[in-house]
Amino acid sequence: MTPFELSEVIFHILEELTELDEVNLSIEDLPQPVKVERPRVREHGDWATNVALQLGKKAGLNPRAFAELITEKLAQQEGIDSTEVAGPGFINIRLSAASAGELARTILAAGSEYGTSKTMAGEKINLEYVSANPTGPVHLGHARWAAVGDSLARILTSQGAEVTREYYFNDHGAQIDRFAKSLLARARGLEVPEDGYGGQYIDDIAQEVISIETAAGRPNPSELEDEKALEVFRSVGVQLMFDEIKSELHDFKVEFDVYFHEDTLHKSGDVDRAIERLRERGMVYDKDGAIWLKSSELGDDKDRVIIKSDGQAAYFSGDIAYYLNKRERGADAAIYLLGADHHGYIGRMYAMCAAFGDEPGKNLQIIIGQLVNLQKNGKPLRMSKRAGTIVTLEDLVDAVGVDAARYALARSSMDSMIDIDLDLLASASNENPVYYVQYAHARTCSVARNAAEAGITLESEFDPAQLDSAADTELLGTLAQFPEIVAQAATLREQHRVARYLESLAAAYHAWYGNSRVTPRAGESVEPVHAARLYLNQAVAQVLSNGLNLLGVSAPERM
Repeated sequence: MTPFELSEVIFHILEELTELDEVNLSIEDLPQPVKVERPRVREHGDWATNVALQLGKKAGLNPRAFAELITEKLAQQEGIDSTEVAGPGFINIRLSAASAGELARTILAAGSEYGTSKTMAGEKINLEYVSANPTGPVHLGHARWAAVGDSLARILTSQGAEVTREYYFNDHGAQIDRFAKSLLARARGLEVPEDGYGGQYIDDIAQEVISIETAAGRPNPSELEDEKALEVFRSVGVQLMFDEIKSELHDFKVEFDVYFHEDTLHKSGDVDRAIERLRERGMVYDKDGAIWLKSSELGDDKDRVIIKSDGQAAYFSGDIAYYLNKRERGADAAIYLLGADHHGYIGRMYAMCAAFGDEPGKNLQIIIGQLVNLQKNGKPLRMSKRAGTIVTLEDLVDAVGVDAARYALARSSMDSMIDIDLDLLASASNENPVYYVQYAHARTCSVARNAAEAGITLESEFDPAQLDSAADTELLGTLAQFPEIVAQAATLREQHRVARYLESLAAAYHAWYGNSRVTPRAGESVEPVHAARLYLNQAVAQVLSNGLNLLGVSAPERM
């Protein structure tokens, strides 16, 4: 019996008590699903619920008396070994070994679908992440958003949501101008402007632009007059940089459905149309020759300029038009993953959302990510030969590989600053979190190979009642929590819950492995318990694989 199935059983008991007027409740009062969780003290049972405490007052009963009513009926259910009321009204439940062990077969039958659900079916989510300006390589902060964003997209999709993975391509504004000027300066053998971009990559791209143009029979752009030269270096150089960014992200197993160009917002008239929509709603006004959003009325610390007095669009105008564009493309929720330097943007962004008549925190959600610090040999690592001043995604992957990099960046809450030790991540040690989890999966595969040599396979008869040891019960209980963990990760937008769960599952499996034999010792015969434990072993393999896939990390069969 899974926690979901137990939750359904309790709901139907509450439904019966309500229909028989044994409690003062209506069907609408009943929580669905009924919350079922592991007791903090494992000796208290396999599962527990506080539903009697939750509904006791409304039901017109003392919570403990209400819990007694529920447990009387629970004890009659097949697969439940015993129940007890604890404290003011908690209900502790113990499953029979056969009922608990049946979970192993359930997991193997579900396969890669175990942990998925349709609870978010019909929700259309636009998830925007990375969105690095095409003025340099993907740095470590962007790499964190890549790992987290891709993991969140996988997790949300697993719960039935329709997710659009989007990259906002900033090809409009002063940063692109400075990038083009830096390329031109290096192409002419000059130092980059004071506010320009440095690093070997600028020299590389400048020379590549020259090669592309001259190979096509066009003039060397560095020899053209400044205005024409800048136009070439801007258009060709930006495209080269963006192609490289895409390539780096592809190698990091991160893909996007939409690459949205900021420039289109201004050329298409989307900015003007968004302003007109806000004007119709009475949310903008004209003052001193500029157009302003009444953002201070909607939680921001002041009103914001949308169009400046010289007629030029303020940067915020693009944010306004872009959000409206996402909503008009069908997004029920637009989720933005932004760096810590964007914390000050939250107030104006939520005010803009409300100005359109939407609900901040629902239709527009902003997740702020903190910084990542790299260490090697116990010392901070800040330099990159190619970028000059920053550590790049390429640097990190070269040092530890894609799996270790993705896992390390996704296993912590986004609002936590993280320190990554390159020596630890590159090590084959149980102190290395990704190695610890992947090694657990590889061990399950090794156990299965050894079992096959002994003639024990999934074709063998499965008796779930054989899974009755304390180690079996503990491992089954951990496996049962996976669907709820994934559902919570999706609802709370917290991908790290999956990683931390995998580490707890790996710990439970390693402990089980040390106390449980899947194959008989030399001279012993194969018993039903061996086949049952192979089922449990394979259930662990499946859940580890499913969880690692949600994080975009491989599940190796050998290590």
